[in-house]
Amino acid sequence: MSNNNPQPVDAALVPRFAGIPTFMRLPVFEDPAQVRIGLVGVPWDGGTTNRAGARHGPREVRNMSSLMRKVHHVSRIAPYDLTRVGDLGDAPVNPIDLLDSLKQIEGFFSKLHQAGVIPLSVGGDHLVTLPIFRALARHRPIGMVHFDAHSDTNDRYFGDNPYTHGTPFRRAIEEGLLDPRRTVQIGIRGSIYSADDEAFAEECGIRVIHMEEFCDLGVEGTLAEVRRVVGQDPTYISFDVDVLDPAFAPGTGTPEIGGMTTLQAQQMVRGLRGLNLVGADVVEVSPPFDLGGATALVGATMMFELLCILADALAERS
Repeated sequence: MSNNNPQPVDAALVPRFAGIPTFMRLPVFEDPAQVRIGLVGVPWDGGTTNRAGARHGPREVRNMSSLMRKVHHVSRIAPYDLTRVGDLGDAPVNPIDLLDSLKQIEGFFSKLHQAGVIPLSVGGDHLVTLPIFRALARHRPIGMVHFDAHSDTNDRYFGDNPYTHGTPFRRAIEEGLLDPRRTVQIGIRGSIYSADDEAFAEECGIRVIHMEEFCDLGVEGTLAEVRRVVGQDPTYISFDVDVLDPAFAPGTGTPEIGGMTTLQAQQMVRGLRGLNLVGADVVEVSPPFDLGGATALVGATMMFELLCILADALAERS
């Protein structure tokens, strides 16, 4: 398809290790109105309760995204032919003030939303999804497909602190941003703090698919359940790399063994094609704990998988 949409730098002309690193080697835009899908970094991990380092995730994912090409090898989706995609830089953050960071991130994504941009973001810890929801779902709650080892619906940490990477979706539900009955969490596993740790998620109607059930259902069975839950109303995808077994993604803040393979994760995201998607993110890539850039490559690859189905969804709506 011939068009004037921004295109990645051609690796046959400029080697991947050369030039200024951007997401997918795309141009950087100051004006969000110039793109339909905006690739955004959120370099902040102020909600992390243990192993920090995800603030460095966007930079390393940009580096590894130079390995991505133009067309999906299975679906044949060519996202840059379908719509205008560009790197919109990083959301502003305050590394020493959590509440100010949440406010700044929300303000940045509000401007994107007002410009009609669908955001595809790279964190950062999982708390960054909350201010994104505040920008996207201010007037109507959205549904979510959530890939993670953890439900992230805890209440308070270290006294009366309501904002950590373990609490974003409890806060989002309380604020009326996230519809729990149109939310499905996939890959949940690992030891828990108490026997009633998941009571909130279950009581408010979130469909929780533990890793063991995912293995029983398989990819196709899980996708059928996802479609039943979220339907065709506006839906967001949040992909925490710790849904993967740490053999595939060691560079993350809270690794849990017994997770998905990278291929299973790719098949799951590909299977979400056709949903009414309004945004997505990849979070918890933590380069200080990574090995040879393996987790950053996971982040970049899953970002491309998400980009393909977002571009397809946008083209279908158009």
